[in-house]
This record gives sequence, C-alpha cells and structure tokens, in this order.
Amino acid sequence: MQNKNKETENIEEINDNTNTEETKNEAIDLEELIKQKDLKIKELEDKYIRTHADFENTKKRLERDKNQCLEYANENILKDFLPILDTLESAISGISSTNNSEENIKNIEAGIKLTIDNFMKALNKNGVEVIDTENGFDPNLHNAIMQIKDESKEDGEIAQVIQKGYKYKERIIRPSMVSITKNN
Repeated sequence: MQNKNKETENIEEINDNTNTEETKNEAIDLEELIKQKDLKIKELEDKYIRTHADFENTKKRLERDKNQCLEYANENILKDFLPILDTLESAISGISSTNNSEENIKNIEAGIKLTIDNFMKALNKNGVEVIDTENGFDPNLHNAIMQIKDESKEDGEIAQVIQKGYKYKERIIRPSMVSITKNN
C-alpha cells in the first residue's frame, strides 16, 4: 500500500509539474498574444491617423481648388466680351474723327447693331437667352408694369415690351417688363 501511495504521489507530482509547465507555456503564449495584439492595435491606430490626415489634406486641397475655380469661373465669359469692347472703342473713335454726315450716322448705327449682335452671341454662347414675349403673358417670365387699351389685341396679351428679360439656362436673371392689353 505504501508503494501505491508513493506511486500516486509521484504521479501527482508529475501531473503538478506538467500542469505548472503547461501553465507557464500558456502564460508565455498569452503574453505573446497580448504583445501581438498591442502591436496590431498600434499598427491600426497609425494607419487610422495616416488615413485621417490624408483625408483632411484632400479635403483642404479640394476646398482650395473649388475656391480657385470660383475665382476664375468668369474668365471665359470675360474673354467673349473683349471683342465687343473693341467694337465699341472703334465706334467711338469713328465718331470723334469724322463729321456727322448722314453716311457717318448710318455707319455708326451699323457699328452699334454689330456690337449688339456680338454681345448677344457672347451671351448665348454662355447660356443667356432673351425671354420670349411672342407667346403671350406669363407671370413667371414677365412683369406687367402697366395696362393699355388696344382693340387689335385681346385682354391679357403683351402690347409692348418695355425692357427685355433674360434667363440663364432655366433661371430667370431679369423678367421682361411689359405692358399688357386691357380693353374693359
């Protein structure tokens, strides 16, 4: 029986030693996993910080680009208006260098019409159109500032355009000022 007890004690001692070694190994493995986890967390934090910094830099660059685009957005329109300015300057120099004969007045009138045509071409090229007044009165497009009696037209029709209206693409820049017919 004593042998059995000694054997049991030896087996228990071996088990205790094995358990202690396994526990030590598990503790070492656990410490290694914690170190790896900490390294992975630091790596992900670093990656997050870099990504966030890249995002902020991109955001700032896009804001700067947007501001620059807005600042120079009208450059093409202004280039289209320069020939019109040249035509007006030419007309003024033509007026001052000649006498006011009937022929010169006709030339000046032709020059002004040419300038208006060039101006309208530049506006049309950039999306500005004259508001139509031929298809009747539309309160969304026209501003009726007076009423006149005209038996040749029906009530509510546009009798006279006092000031042209303009729209940019589909947005009204200025409504047409018109007089409308009222016969009653």
